[in-house]
Amino acid sequence: MVNKSLFSSITSVLPRATTVNEAGGPAYKFPAKHALAQLAATGTFGNVFYASAKDQLEQLRKLIDEVNDNEYLAKLAVYSRERAYMKDMPAALLVTLSTRDTTLMHKIFDRVADNGRVLRTVFQMVRSGQFGRKGLSSSLQRAFQRWLNEASTGKLLSASIGNDPSLRDVLRMARPTPQDDARRALFGWLTDKEVDKWAPATEADLPSAVQSLNAFRAADTAEAQALIAGDLQVRWDLLADTAKGPLVWKAIARQMGPQALRMNLNTLLRHDVFKNGNKPDNTMIDYVAGRIADPEAIRRSRQFPYQFLAAYLNAAEEVPHKIKSALHDAAEIACGNIPQLPAPVVIGLDTSGSMGCSVTGWQAQSRSSRGRASKMRCVDVAALFAAAILRRNPDSVVVPFDTRAYNLYGSGAKIDPSDSILSLSARLSKYGGGGTDVSLPLVEANKRYAKRAFAGIVLVSDNESWINSGRRYGYGQNGSTGVMTQWEKFKKTQRGHGIADPKLVCIDIAPYGNTQAPDRQDILNIGGFSDAVFNVVSSFLSADKNRFVREVESIEL
Repeated sequence: MVNKSLFSSITSVLPRATTVNEAGGPAYKFPAKHALAQLAATGTFGNVFYASAKDQLEQLRKLIDEVNDNEYLAKLAVYSRERAYMKDMPAALLVTLSTRDTTLMHKIFDRVADNGRVLRTVFQMVRSGQFGRKGLSSSLQRAFQRWLNEASTGKLLSASIGNDPSLRDVLRMARPTPQDDARRALFGWLTDKEVDKWAPATEADLPSAVQSLNAFRAADTAEAQALIAGDLQVRWDLLADTAKGPLVWKAIARQMGPQALRMNLNTLLRHDVFKNGNKPDNTMIDYVAGRIADPEAIRRSRQFPYQFLAAYLNAAEEVPHKIKSALHDAAEIACGNIPQLPAPVVIGLDTSGSMGCSVTGWQAQSRSSRGRASKMRCVDVAALFAAAILRRNPDSVVVPFDTRAYNLYGSGAKIDPSDSILSLSARLSKYGGGGTDVSLPLVEANKRYAKRAFAGIVLVSDNESWINSGRRYGYGQNGSTGVMTQWEKFKKTQRGHGIADPKLVCIDIAPYGNTQAPDRQDILNIGGFSDAVFNVVSSFLSADKNRFVREVESIEL
């Protein structure tokens, strides 16, 4: 007698798992280009739950060796910087290109090293010898020289903030030839050379911004400093060490951009920027709140939606309520690209233990010695994504899960899609903390919500599933993952509700090279933290067949 279970129509379309993930469970290995894109969009060279910083470096070099397409590497470096808003990964790809294709390297150098922070990271990676060289080649030196000679005075001053390496280190190794006395004097000032060594330039040749900065630092009174600071367009960090009291700090706050204000609310609080004597300074409070929630400024500054949640969580209790409310408003604006879907979706939110890892990793030598890290966890970012989707698609269903699914819609539970994104995400991130069974949201959809129509399922996870149907390291039918087994059941159910083409979207926020559901016409895998992720998701749900790799390949060089 024929084994009907073995030869059922669903079993026949289930692909067998091709690898074992970092947690020991069955998974599907990404092709090299996709795995590299995933790493470039999420990797920070920090120690995450299942991978150390060294693991990420080794994985990056291995994938780069497998991807022999230099143009793809160039496009990925630009994508990682301009759309995923990463810093270290695009720098690493740029250094790699300097050894493989100098023409492409020059073509993208300024787009990747678009500020001094990334320029110094590129320089540090070159000196490290991790990518095939320990010094500047003549071609790479020319790229640094061009950047240093063409950068504005403000850009160079901003680049001078930070050490190891410092901008002085970069200048001394790159050895740019100054184009005029103003640049010669500026390079001399930035490298702390004695003035007589600037010849033929003199102090009079220094750009006006530098002369004003020197005057600010030398001023004897707070009033004099505040007067100078009011017209001084430089990074606030350059003024902080010598600022003389609240009057000066208020002038500095007015020179800060929205991102600097968001990141330094507690600093401004400590320096009494929000006070006028013993009373609130409503003028400054209104100014800071308005700048933080300025829609155009938010779009220009390329801030992550989750960064507003980080600012909100880190803000001291004494930070004025109006400014905290502005962070809520800003998060709503930053999530503006989230698609309105053709029908509700099931949103699977991974709240397992591994999702408690810092989103930027632990900045330490080993996971046993966890050093400085972002307070923002992967689960916070995932909850923010889930909340953002729910806000635009309020009839959708959120299913938090670890080794069990949590019911948000039962007796006593309350999830209000009209809540602000930050409020929703804070509530959602408090669930779970155990192992991982990524198939559970699909199980819930197939049981608890089987009578409802959904456009598809969106999973936000690190994809490190190792349990299936209560079994450790359990496989689904036919050696597939539990996600794929449940996905085929979901599609069959939804087609009975008139949904002809359900879609599964896996948003991955960790730098691992595998997934629980392989890319197909009905399945999208996408990685990253920025709202660029939603652009790809929107195209996919609108029947556009683009995938993550094709999104990278669409970059114009």
